Amino acid sequence: MLIQAKILKNYKLNSLDGVIGKVKDFYFEDETWTIRYLIVNTGNWLTGRQVLISPKSIVSINKNEEYITIKLSKNQIENSPMLECDKPVSKQFQEEFYGYFGLPMYANGMQYGAAQGILPFSIIGTDRKSIENNARDENERDPHLRSTNTVNSYNIRAIDDDIGHVDDFIIDDETWKIQYMEIDTKNWLPGKKILISPNWIESVSWSESKVIVNLHCEEIELAPEYTKETLLDRDYETRLYKHYNREGYWLNRTRVKEASIT
Repeated sequence: MLIQAKILKNYKLNSLDGVIGKVKDFYFEDETWTIRYLIVNTGNWLTGRQVLISPKSIVSINKNEEYITIKLSKNQIENSPMLECDKPVSKQFQEEFYGYFGLPMYANGMQYGAAQGILPFSIIGTDRKSIENNARDENERDPHLRSTNTVNSYNIRAIDDDIGHVDDFIIDDETWKIQYMEIDTKNWLPGKKILISPNWIESVSWSESKVIVNLHCEEIELAPEYTKETLLDRDYETRLYKHYNREGYWLNRTRVKEASIT
């Protein structure tokens, strides 16, 4: 099911022996736009630590009562690899994290999108200094992990003009992929919001907080509007993909499943 990241934030996290806190943010991998960690606000418990939970540890999501059940105990979380609040998530920490919880490490750098193909956009920098900084920091942090809170408000540029900014993310709570960016176009189309798939991104400049999409302004202006009342079902997605003359990601998933059976 598709759900807004803003809705999942503040959901309680129920461990095997009680509530451990609330979701406050997400880390996603910028090469595949997949959520890798839920960032937890534990209140007065484990202060000074940044507590991360892998979606692989989630058992279920109760949208009516707004909580997420995980298959971990408080003791497991308390004794897990420690990450200070002001420290970046390093590759070494992730290896220790996944090893401690006995979880399979995700394939960083594979760049596979929702259609199981190479994503069409590139990640661009602005100068040599940013490239050198990325190289120097590679052992200290994972340069491909991004916070949804940080990317919110990134500017969006179409082929022929600016169109607005990122306002939220739509997550598939089964695959934990970011299926859509929710774009607020109020600076261009007063009051209108639309959805854009990460697969339609041409490039991203993380240093300039800008996302460039391979779409024209007129295409976006005529796209199906997204509101709080919009039902994110297959009918709406079909209309959205048909408008942009794109093949629905679900069609390729079906083909992959059929191929695996045969």
